[in-house]
Amino acid sequence: MELIDPTRFPRASWATGAPPVVNFVLPCYNEEAVLRETASRLGTLLGELKAAGLIAPASSAYYIDDGSRDGTWALIETLARERGDACGIKLSRNRGHQNALLCGLMSVGGDALISLDADLQDDLSIIPDMIRAFRNGDELVYAVRRRRDTDTFFKRFTAEGYYKVLAAMGVEVVFNHADYRLMGRRPLEALRSYGETHLFLRGMIPQLGYRSSVVAFDRAERFAGESKYPLSKMLSLAWRGVTSFSAAPLRAITGLGAFVSVISVALGLWALFVRLFTEVALPGWASTVIPMYLLGGIQLLSLGVIGEYLAKVYEASKQRPRFHVEAITGHWGQP
Repeated sequence: MELIDPTRFPRASWATGAPPVVNFVLPCYNEEAVLRETASRLGTLLGELKAAGLIAPASSAYYIDDGSRDGTWALIETLARERGDACGIKLSRNRGHQNALLCGLMSVGGDALISLDADLQDDLSIIPDMIRAFRNGDELVYAVRRRRDTDTFFKRFTAEGYYKVLAAMGVEVVFNHADYRLMGRRPLEALRSYGETHLFLRGMIPQLGYRSSVVAFDRAERFAGESKYPLSKMLSLAWRGVTSFSAAPLRAITGLGAFVSVISVALGLWALFVRLFTEVALPGWASTVIPMYLLGGIQLLSLGVIGEYLAKVYEASKQRPRFHVEAITGHWGQP
C-alpha cells in the first residue's frame, strides 16, 4: 500500500497566498425536478465566494448522476453547456448514493471538496463558515443538524436513537451528521486507500483522523420531487452501518447463546428435581413446544446475523469495482 506523503498536501498553504480550489460534489438520482434550481443557487453562491476571495476562480460544482431514469443527465449536460461552473459524471447504472458520492470524491480534484445533497435540503448559507474553518487548518468540517423539527416523530426518534446505538457499539460517528461535509485533500487521499465494498461513509471518514470541526445548520424541506431514501433504504443503510463497523451483533449472539444455555440447564435441573422428588410431574405439550420454538427462533436469528457478515466477506473477496463511469461533461471533458 502506498503511503501518503504529507508534504504533497501542505495544510493551509494558501493562507498567505491564493485562495483554495473548493469544488462541490452532488450525487443525483432522478433529480430533474430540482436540479436547475440547485444549480442556480449553487452558482450564485460560487460567484459570491469567488468575489469574496474565499475560493479560487476554478472552483466548480460536479453533479454525479447515479443511473437516473428521468432527464437528470440530459439536464446536467445542458447545465454544463450553459454554465462555466457546472460539470457532470454519469455512472453506467444505479450504484446507490454512497457509491455515487465516493465516485465524486475520488474523481474530482481541488484543495477541498464539499459533498451535499442535490435536493436543496442542506443549508448553503453555512458553506462560507466551512471554508473559513478549512482555511484555518481544519481538514474535515462536518455539517451537523441543529435540530430535527422538519422530521416526523418516528424519523426523529429512530434517527437519533440509531446514532446512540452506533456509539454504544463502538462505532465512531458524528451525532446528527449525514454526508454534508468538507474534506481537504489529505483526508481524501487517505480515503482512497479504503477498499470497502459496503460503504458507510459517515462511519469511515471519522476514522481518518486529521483536525476537524463542526458547523451546525437547519435542514430545510425538499424544494421539489420526492425523497430518494424511503424507509427500506434507510433501514438498509442503518444495518450496513452496524455490520460494517461493529462485531457487536456477533458478540450478542454469543451472549444470548450463553444465557439460553444457562436457562436451559437450570430448567433441566428443575425438571429432574420435580420428576425425582415430587409427585406433581405431569406430561404436557407446553414443556416441549415452548423450548423448541424458542431455541429454533434463536438459532434462525443467529444464522441470519452470521450469514450477513459472511455475505459481506464473500462480496468483498470478489473485489469488484464499486462503480463504472459512462460519461463526463463540462470543462474537464467533452459532452
